Amino acid sequence: MHRVYRPRNYLEIGVNDGRSLALSRVPSIAVDPAFKVVTSISCDVHLVKQTSDAFFARKDPLLHLRTGRNPFRALARRDPLRALGGDPRLELAFIDGMHLFEFALRDFMNIEKHARWSSVIVLDDMMPRNVDEAARDRHTGAWTGDVYKVAEVLRRFRPDLLVAEVDTTPTGVVAVFGADPSNTVLTQKYDAIIEEYVTEDPQDVPDEILTRKRAVAPEALLGAGFWPALIRARNLNRPRSAFTDLRRQIERVTG
Repeated sequence: MHRVYRPRNYLEIGVNDGRSLALSRVPSIAVDPAFKVVTSISCDVHLVKQTSDAFFARKDPLLHLRTGRNPFRALARRDPLRALGGDPRLELAFIDGMHLFEFALRDFMNIEKHARWSSVIVLDDMMPRNVDEAARDRHTGAWTGDVYKVAEVLRRFRPDLLVAEVDTTPTGVVAVFGADPSNTVLTQKYDAIIEEYVTEDPQDVPDEILTRKRAVAPEALLGAGFWPALIRARNLNRPRSAFTDLRRQIERVTG
């Protein structure tokens, strides 16, 4: 995704030892209350050792992207008018934090507030291979928890988004396109959603999740022809109306 989408900034929730953060080559923010980075990092990164809820509660959580070595500052110097649309909205975000539905949903909601429609938001561990891996109370080696429910909630309450399940090893990811920071549906319905979707173990994991019925091969997604158009729309700060045509192009790949 870093190579194909070429984001100008990156946010990661759930750093652990830094293996996924090591893929970034752009100004980045990485959030984890207990990270232990043992991997060589090759980007300008702000490591935040706190929960994602606490991070997003900051007055200016993206301060590092405003003041660090980032392309938006250079854009402002070269072209002040274009810089009006050059604020550091998140372009690529990866959610791999607490493996509980309500945490992952809040992480998505908070990231979307700082995104654009051309941003790509990826959630990890979205396709458990069995009911045990999907338990809220961890008792397995590989563990997804019940974050798979986020995809269902987004499809149900936010049909304006495009939610694509991707058949990665071992426990799948979901890529979300078409973010809309002005949309308040999830905020308004959050309490009701939590009451409905947070349930005791064992979780009732749909067969289509366990069998990855709707999942697209990662090679097919990354090799699709829509990426150059999405990058152009992002770089030119095109209005959300441009998503209509791009959505059709993405759906040809993701179904």
